Amino acid sequence: MKKTAFVLATLLSAAAFDSSDAHAQGIRFGIKGGANYSNLSGDLTNEDIYENKFGAHGGVMLNIGLVDDGFLSVQPEVLFSQKGYKYADNQFTFLGQSYTYKGTQTYNYIDVPLLLKINTGGVFFEGGPQYSYLLSVKDESERTTNGTVFSKVQNEQNLEEVNRNEIGYAAGLGYQSESGLLLGLRYNGSFTDFAKDGYRDDELRNARNQVFQVSLGYLIPSR
Repeated sequence: MKKTAFVLATLLSAAAFDSSDAHAQGIRFGIKGGANYSNLSGDLTNEDIYENKFGAHGGVMLNIGLVDDGFLSVQPEVLFSQKGYKYADNQFTFLGQSYTYKGTQTYNYIDVPLLLKINTGGVFFEGGPQYSYLLSVKDESERTTNGTVFSKVQNEQNLEEVNRNEIGYAAGLGYQSESGLLLGLRYNGSFTDFAKDGYRDDELRNARNQVFQVSLGYLIPSR
């Protein structure tokens, strides 16, 4: 399962290059990277304790033109992406107990979006489905109950109780120059809950990832 994202991207690339009219349509390989601004969405308990956190993303993309003028194309990508959240440094009460959470949770994913892209004079719009695979969870948090620290963690979490395979979507816009340089803003959402039924943390059982991305990239001109 861990290689699913890479296999999917390889198959997409092979299919594109086997196309008989590939040169007429234009195929461009590219790289991209940038910043993530992530948090959780969904039916959350005590949602005020979760705040946005910064992360990073980066990877490769393949732009496959569907018409000669570049107006319409398909763009599969394979990206490493850091998601998750930061605990708000405040206190809340649950079942008569006083709790304070501090620190961050970082979810490391491989994202494989498959986007339909419209380019109008350099300004582009994009959207489509996205498959994501969870590589690891980094827990760097401290939890206090009634003023006493009961949990301080800085390690990799067990992934048996979470959904490592995630189905979601991506949509965005940006600007792409004729030379291939591009700047984009994108939103990633998920249809899949982060945790499986019976997950140890009740507060996250209906949580889903949400991410805003700012990217800088370059598409190599086709020959």
